[in-house]
Amino acid sequence: MPTENPIWRLGRGEDPSAWVEAAVPGAVQLDWARAEGCPPLIEGDNHKAYVGLEDDVWTYATTLPAMAGPAFLTLTGVDYAYRVFFEGEEIYRQVGMFTPATLDLTGRLDAPRELRVILEPAPKDSTAPIPRRESRRSTKPAVSYGWDFHPRLIPLGIWDDVCLTSEAPWAPEVTYRLSEDLQQAHLTFHGASEWTILDPSGVVVLETNEVEVTLEKPILWWPHDQGEPNRYTIEARSEGRSKRFSVGFRRVQLVMHEDAWNWPDGFPKTRSNPPITLEINGRNVFAKGSNWVSPDIFPGTLTAERYREQLELAKRANMNMLRMWGGAIVQKESFYDLCDELGIMVWQEFPLACNLYPDDDEYLDTLEFEARSIVGRLRRHPSVVLWCGGNELFNGWSCMTDQSHPLRLLDAICYEMDRRTPFLPTSPVMGMGHGGYTFRDPRTDEECWSSFQRSSNTAYTEFGCGGIASVETLQSFLPPDEEFPPRPGTAWEDHHAYSAWIGDTWLDMGTIEHYFGPSSSLEELVAKGQVLQAEGFRGLFEEARRQKPRCAMALNWCFNEPWPTAANNSLIEWPCKPKPALYAVGEACRPSLASARISKFMWKEGEWFDPEFWILHDAPVPLAGGTLVASVGGTVLLRWDFDEIPANENLRGPRGALKLPRFEGDRFTMEVRVEGRPDLATTYTFAYRADESLRVVQDRKLND
Repeated sequence: MPTENPIWRLGRGEDPSAWVEAAVPGAVQLDWARAEGCPPLIEGDNHKAYVGLEDDVWTYATTLPAMAGPAFLTLTGVDYAYRVFFEGEEIYRQVGMFTPATLDLTGRLDAPRELRVILEPAPKDSTAPIPRRESRRSTKPAVSYGWDFHPRLIPLGIWDDVCLTSEAPWAPEVTYRLSEDLQQAHLTFHGASEWTILDPSGVVVLETNEVEVTLEKPILWWPHDQGEPNRYTIEARSEGRSKRFSVGFRRVQLVMHEDAWNWPDGFPKTRSNPPITLEINGRNVFAKGSNWVSPDIFPGTLTAERYREQLELAKRANMNMLRMWGGAIVQKESFYDLCDELGIMVWQEFPLACNLYPDDDEYLDTLEFEARSIVGRLRRHPSVVLWCGGNELFNGWSCMTDQSHPLRLLDAICYEMDRRTPFLPTSPVMGMGHGGYTFRDPRTDEECWSSFQRSSNTAYTEFGCGGIASVETLQSFLPPDEEFPPRPGTAWEDHHAYSAWIGDTWLDMGTIEHYFGPSSSLEELVAKGQVLQAEGFRGLFEEARRQKPRCAMALNWCFNEPWPTAANNSLIEWPCKPKPALYAVGEACRPSLASARISKFMWKEGEWFDPEFWILHDAPVPLAGGTLVASVGGTVLLRWDFDEIPANENLRGPRGALKLPRFEGDRFTMEVRVEGRPDLATTYTFAYRADESLRVVQDRKLND
């Protein structure tokens, strides 16, 4: 049984002269700042006081209690390179934060004994051309070296659980293969002598001491929008020990989209686009979701409760997939348990992002060590439906190819350890798309709706619209004298409103004023900016869905943020406050909805407003026919009678046209509904400008 958590202390250097109290799991920076009385990290530019702490050696120390008999200490995650000393003797060393270490202390705890964990400085490649690429010879997440939504703040510390037990770690496992017709699961048992299987309702369906058995008519695990995320309970027993864990049976493949093999249709030929359509249990599933970038700068602070809070928001927003972006950490085990439970598919990347990772043996040895641990830990989760080498590795800023040794290595490991789960070398690959990330392109002024409507990608696995944070969140970190108006060189810039990417990002004040004019208060600015982000994301998700079956995924950038940003593409503000955009995305990701393709966001009085109407339908059952009604300002624009729509198919409808009248204010709305089906209704908001020349003509007529 585990013993009570010991008390930890932290000191600077290999032989500290002073100690502070340490939280485990946690981070060096948080413990030191707490002891030194540093001001809150999130306020103003206080984060700069933490810079450089990662360049020191740090020592954790604790006293382990006496234990008669077997004793095993497991360090689940230590960031990043470290050595372990027991009573002054080095007994272990490791490089890599994602591989647990178990130390056999049997017979050595006859009395309380001191244990020290000495952390080396964070890895930094001194030859890197820019600071954010200093991670490129390590498996440490690149995001902490500075990103457009993350300050340069590089954690160190014991970031996951530490456990002292009287039993050696034991990891019995069940692997399986489903028959072609999905009516049988062929099971292979590993690591135990006796097994009991309970179905999702808790009924015992199999008891065996065989190594291989066949389970008839398994109840399958599905993403939540396609069925139930059913899981069986497995009880393993061996030599007086027992352990329970869950297994979800599912088959996943990446398949070619409809008509893919017919392109290109002329000579000279190149290859067809690689497959990116998810087939789950024989059914094509459109992936709707987001990029998960981690809920905190310091992963040691993450708990199952914090994960659940955000994952339940994702499910309520009708998301069925989250992409674990390669710039961030591989999450703790509770995250994947929750995704299994909630029916959220996981696209899991290895910790490679936007860098040229080397082919040399030292890096490859570390990568292999970590990758084998990651795959070995996560392959049991039915939610993990896709492995990926990392983020944007085939682009000009990374300069890797499918011949790069790190990617060949990762492919080989995934094939060896989990070959029935698909593997991609990176995102994007040919046919897929990343970007844009603003409502208007800062180089061309093209609106995001327009750029998507002229595109024809097989998947949109990153796309965004910057959005300002709520007034409450802004006031939590902005000094009062910097709140309004926003300006560069203040805490607005420290929190990514300015100089984060290109142009005036992520606040993009010029775009907000282009559509809605200047703001006289912080509250007014926030309201305008959040409408723009919400409607931008609504239109992008719906357009990606309209491009089905060629397009198979819509995963926006990004879902969450690791600290409070003044403006960012995220749908959730740190620590867990939804933006209005999250609710708009949730509406756009409903299994079925009435939708409209609209050419632009800004409209003027007297223009012909001419949307094209659709029914978007991803549900696994047919949708009954009905009557779609579209209205603008109380005026019916169109009525369209449609027949039953087959499962998992969209229906393209007619265009409507209306010469826009005069409206009061700077915006107008359109409601698109299906009679008798309020759950399918969608309301769109547009920017609007009155034509003053028409007003002059109308005034003259009245005067005449």
